[in-house]
Amino acid sequence: MASAGKGKSRRVLILVENLPSPFDRRVWQEATTLHANGYEVSIICPTGKGYESRYEEIDGIHIYRYKLPLEAEGAKGYAIEYSAALFHTFRLAWKVLFQRGFDVIHACNPPDLLFLIGGFFKLTMGKKFLFDHHDINPELYEAKFGRRDFFYKLMVLFERWSFKTSDVSIATNESYKRIAIERGGMDPNKVYVVRSGPKLDRLRVLPPVEALKKGKRYLVGYVGVMGAQEGIDLLLEAAKYLIVDMGRKDVHFGLVGGGTSLDQMRALAVKMGIADHVTFTGRVPDQDLLEMLNTSDVCVNPDVANDMNDKSTMNKIMEYMALGKPIVQFDLAEGKVSAQEASLYANKNDPVDMAKKIAELLDDPARRARMGEYGRHRVVNELEWQYEAPKLLAAYERLYSANAPLPGAVPPSYKGS
Repeated sequence: MASAGKGKSRRVLILVENLPSPFDRRVWQEATTLHANGYEVSIICPTGKGYESRYEEIDGIHIYRYKLPLEAEGAKGYAIEYSAALFHTFRLAWKVLFQRGFDVIHACNPPDLLFLIGGFFKLTMGKKFLFDHHDINPELYEAKFGRRDFFYKLMVLFERWSFKTSDVSIATNESYKRIAIERGGMDPNKVYVVRSGPKLDRLRVLPPVEALKKGKRYLVGYVGVMGAQEGIDLLLEAAKYLIVDMGRKDVHFGLVGGGTSLDQMRALAVKMGIADHVTFTGRVPDQDLLEMLNTSDVCVNPDVANDMNDKSTMNKIMEYMALGKPIVQFDLAEGKVSAQEASLYANKNDPVDMAKKIAELLDDPARRARMGEYGRHRVVNELEWQYEAPKLLAAYERLYSANAPLPGAVPPSYKGS
């Protein structure tokens, strides 16, 4: 594929609301891949711990940040957060336009409201709009609040308008592609599947750090957000069954990640009487995350079985596989597509079955090794970011050329980021 550096410069503005850059790995991989292939890239995102600067340039990417008033949890909180995000994103988009310019707005959801900004610049200035579909927000709303009410229908409407406004959309898996076509009304030839493949130069295999096991023989690792739909309460129930009911005093759990439910989950571990067997690190640097996962004998994904998680590809699964770790997760469609034989699948939302499957793997080192090897091989040969980056570039070629590769017919070569 030809580099965008030939001829007129191509300038991209990426909008992301839920995480700061470069902390959001998928967004950062997209940005650096575009930059390496001749695009000028700017990002607008919120500030976050360790990313407080309102502007900085990293690896040639220009990052403009704004401060959110709060980290939302309830419906009112989300209304405040998203309103503030829209205001600041629109304000900073003008700043980028005058300072650096852009031809394309690349909007990463949530929320499904960034089409308002993309649509404005598309209608008034002829800019292109690409919708990068990270989360299915109607299902996310239902997972958080347990209902399909007026606001659920509003989420569906916002999602449809996001697709209708976009010139091209990116889906993270085939389930999301079907939603783009069937619910969003997108032309299938304008929907590109770009999976969130890990980069092996970041996910390095390291020696275990025995101190992280807190004197126990085994460590069970988790990395991810501590939120309502992530099932951390189910994981703690599984841990309690394993430790108390099954008498496995030889196991420690290492849980890496922050989120609105972190303090609540810490308190729940104390209430269950298993706090001495569980480490909550909060959000930590990559090195600490890598040490925890590399030390783990088994890694877990307790995401609640619902429509949202069933259709979503979880980055944590890819990260576990990249490090050669066997996995236990609930029986979810896209989780199976990703992990295949690298995982055991517990009955949906059944912490007792999850505990039993964790114990099954802890007691079978040969099986752990086979599953870990299978997952690592799958990432190295099929799922790493190098296999997804050409698909991202093909989606961008579609924005600029009617003769661009259609989805599924992507040339294999590109300049690495």
